[in-house]
Amino acid sequence: MFDMPVDYERLAAAGSMMGSGGMIVLDERTCMVDLARFFLVFTSEESCGKCAPCREGTKQMLRLLTQICDGRGKPGDLELLEHLAKSVKSASLCGLGGSAPNPVLTALRYFRPEFEAHIQHKRCPAGVCRNLITLQVDAKTCVGCTRCTEVCPVHAITGERKSPHQINVNLCTRCGACRQICPSDAISAQ
Repeated sequence: MFDMPVDYERLAAAGSMMGSGGMIVLDERTCMVDLARFFLVFTSEESCGKCAPCREGTKQMLRLLTQICDGRGKPGDLELLEHLAKSVKSASLCGLGGSAPNPVLTALRYFRPEFEAHIQHKRCPAGVCRNLITLQVDAKTCVGCTRCTEVCPVHAITGERKSPHQINVNLCTRCGACRQICPSDAISAQ
């Protein structure tokens, strides 16, 4: 949908909306499950609490998304999440509650395989969800600068200067500090 015109009708048909918000451009390094969870954190905190669908429904959707991101998702969670989102959308009294489920419903509509990978295979395709990744060093790309060994809080990375390093997966906490500092992008999440 890269060539989709940005107008009210086309965005609405795609499951989005035009209003006072902004446009966010993402790439394949963004976990859509985690992004949907991020938006639910905001809406569940901003709910005024007057109506139960928004007050309780956003909390329950957030709980489900957090479980999925943490690797604790189970069969049936997507159907429950979708049912909950539709209920919150239709039964809420204000605009916040009516639009809070949109990121969830849109993510499920266009990125369902990512949700399924989290639940069925306990894997985050974007390499974002900490409990669902394993960090590893590409020996061909690693220049042996030792920056990763210096920032690793649990000393899970070993290797001599100017030689490829290795990550002990049993010690690694998957904090990602090594990925952020690696100058040659030799560390990836699988």
